Amino acid sequence: MLLRPLLLASAALLALPAHAEETPANGNTAPATSSTESKAPATSDQDHDQPGAQIVVTGTRARNTADVLGGTAVLAKEELTRDLRPTIGDTLANQPGVSATSFGPNASRPVLRGFIGARAPLLTDGIGSIDVSNTSADHAPIINPLTADRIEVLRGPTALIFGPSAIGGVVNVIDSRIPRHMPEEVVHFDGIASYGSAADERSVSGTADVPVTSKIVLHADGSFSQTGDQRTGGYVLSRELRAQAAASADPEIQELADLKGKVPNTAGKTWDVAGGAAIIDGNNNLGFSVSHFDTLYGVPVRYSLDPSVEAEQVRLHAQQTRVDVRGEVNIGDGFFKQLRTRWAAADYKHSEIAEDGAVGTTFYNQGYEGRLEMVQSGRGGWDGLIGGQFSLRDMHVVGDEKFLPKNSAQQFGLFTLQSLDLGAFKAEAAARFEHNNVSAQADADIGNPAYNRNFNSFSASLGASYAVADGMRFGVNVSRAERAPTPEELFANGPHAGTQAFEIGNPNFGTEKSWGVEATFKGSGDGFAFSTAAYYNWFKGYIYDSPTGATQDDLPVFQYNQADARYYGFEAEGSLRLATVKGFTINATALADYVHAEIVGTGPAPRIPPLRINGGLEATSDAFTLRGEVEHVFDQTRISAFETPTNGFTFVNASVSWKPWGAGSNTSLQLSANNIFDVEARRAASVLKDYAPLPGRDIRVTARIQI
Repeated sequence: MLLRPLLLASAALLALPAHAEETPANGNTAPATSSTESKAPATSDQDHDQPGAQIVVTGTRARNTADVLGGTAVLAKEELTRDLRPTIGDTLANQPGVSATSFGPNASRPVLRGFIGARAPLLTDGIGSIDVSNTSADHAPIINPLTADRIEVLRGPTALIFGPSAIGGVVNVIDSRIPRHMPEEVVHFDGIASYGSAADERSVSGTADVPVTSKIVLHADGSFSQTGDQRTGGYVLSRELRAQAAASADPEIQELADLKGKVPNTAGKTWDVAGGAAIIDGNNNLGFSVSHFDTLYGVPVRYSLDPSVEAEQVRLHAQQTRVDVRGEVNIGDGFFKQLRTRWAAADYKHSEIAEDGAVGTTFYNQGYEGRLEMVQSGRGGWDGLIGGQFSLRDMHVVGDEKFLPKNSAQQFGLFTLQSLDLGAFKAEAAARFEHNNVSAQADADIGNPAYNRNFNSFSASLGASYAVADGMRFGVNVSRAERAPTPEELFANGPHAGTQAFEIGNPNFGTEKSWGVEATFKGSGDGFAFSTAAYYNWFKGYIYDSPTGATQDDLPVFQYNQADARYYGFEAEGSLRLATVKGFTINATALADYVHAEIVGTGPAPRIPPLRINGGLEATSDAFTLRGEVEHVFDQTRISAFETPTNGFTFVNASVSWKPWGAGSNTSLQLSANNIFDVEARRAASVLKDYAPLPGRDIRVTARIQI
C-alpha cells in the first residue's frame, strides 16, 4: 500500500519524453535557472561547494537571497556545522526570527516569529515530514539535521507555494538522499562526528554517493546520536515553582525546590538509515530513496506540587519508514520548459511509555504527499511556475490516554508563483487555492461523535522591491492567507501524557484568515552586509490553545479557542569588516529580533519569544575561523492567563574552526563553548519552560570530513 502510488508515479514520469541538455564538462548538472538566477555565482564542484548564504535552492527553484522579498535565512557550510544539534529546533535557534520549543535535547521544533505547527511547516526538500509533530510540542519532528546539506527558512511569496498557512515561514531541509548530480570521485563521502558535554551527546553520521555508470548514481547514509539527561546551569524548576515547593508541608515536595544539576528523564537515542538512487541525464533526472528513522527519548517531567498527584516520567519511541521520489524533465522551449515532481509516503508510529515500561498510548499515522510543478520559460524578465499539491493523512490513537479520535485529513491545492525582473524594479506574486476535508470517526471512549468538515481557502501574496542604491534594495510584501483547522484543533478531547495536559478542541471552528504586510531593507557592499525586516499580521478566527486553570484527570486543562489576533515584530542582522590583520579578516556581527502578539479582547498570546540581541566578533583566514559572541534574551512579562513570566538571560559563546586543507576544503574541526558562564535559562516559547531549562555550559567538538 505504501509503495504503490509512488511506483506508479515513477513509471509515469519515466514515460515522459526527455529532452536532454548538454552536460557541463565537469559532469555536474545544475537546476534550470531563471533570469534572476543567472546572476548567482556559479560553483565549480557542486559535490564540495554547497550553496552558502548567497543562494537559496528550494525544492522548486534557485534564487539569489538579495532578491527575496521576505526575511529569509540559510544555514549551510561552517555555520551549519557549528550550530548542528540533534533536533531541528535547536539547530535553527540562532537564526533571526527563530526560537524553539525546547523539550529537552531530543525533541525541539522551530518557532518562527512566534508561530509553531501548521503556521511554520517543516519540509524535507519541499515535502512535509509526514509525522505527528504538529499534534504536540513533545512529538519530535522526523527530520534529521545530521544528514542535512543546507537548511532554509523561507518567507515571502515563495513560502506560499508550500502551503497556505506558512505565516511564520517555512523550514526546508535539503539533503542529498536523492542525488541531483554525478560525483566526480569514485566514491563521494561526507561524514560528521560530534560530542557535546551538556547532555553527554555523542553523534555520528555519514553519506556516500557512488556513480555506477555515466548516468546512474547510488546513495547511502546513516546516523546515530545518543544523549544522557541534560545538565542545566541552575535549578530545574522555575523560581515561582520552587517557592511553592518550599512552602509545601510535604517533605518530598519540599525537595523539589532544591532539584538542580540535570533535568530528569531527558536522555535519548536516535538512529537513521537511508538508501537511494538516481538516473541523471543532462538536466533530466529521476531518483528515489527509502529511509527508516527510530528514536527513543524522555520527556521532561512536569512535577506536580500536589502530594496526591504522581508526576509521570514518559518516554516516546517513534519510528518512521518513508519512501521519496523526485524527478525533473526538460520538456522543450515553449511556454513551459521543465516539469518537476516530488512524492513521498510514510508509515509512522510512536508509543508513549510509562516509567514501569507499560505502553500507555500509541499514535499511528500513514501519509502520502506529492507535488507537480511546471516551470515557465523566461521571457523578458518574466518567469514563474504553476503546480498542484496533495496530501493525505490517516491518524489513529490507541490507549488509555488517547486524546484524539481516529481521523483523516485530505488536502488538494493549486498554486502559482510569478516573478518579474526589470533590473532596479522586481516584483513577485503567488496565489494558492486549497480544498481540505477533515473527518473523525465516532469515539465513545472520549465522548466524540463522528465529524466531517470541508474547507475551501484562497491565499495570495504580492511583493515588490526597488534598488534604492548600488547593492541595496527596499521591498514590501502584502499577503492574505486562509488556513483550515487541523484535526487536533478540532477534535482533541482527552489526557495527553507527553505534554502532561488535558487537551480540548472545538469541532465548530471556522477557517482562520489573516492579512500581513512586511517591509524589508537589504544591502551589501565592500566589507558590509545587512538585512532587516518588519512585519504586521492580523487574524480573524485565530486558533490558539491556552490553560484554563482547571484540572481534569489530575492534568491542567488546555483549551483551543478562536478569536481575532495581532502579531507584529522585526528582525535585523548585519556584519561589518573592521580590519585585516596578518591574513585574518576581522568582522563584527549583530542580530536582533522581537515579536509582539495579542489576542484581541483577551490579552497577550501564549508562549511568545521576547526581544533578543546578539553581538559577535569573528576572525577568519583560509584555515581558521575564531568567533566570540554575547546573546541577551530579555524578560518575557507579556504573558497569557495562567502562564508564568520568563526571566532574561545572557549567554557568552566562543568557537574556533580549523580547515587543515585550507578554504577550498569542507573538511574541518570545530571546538565551541556555549553558555560559558553556566547560567540558568528558559525559553518563553516552551510549554515546559518552568520544568525544563536550557542546557548549562556545553563544550562541543565537531569533526567534518568530506572527500
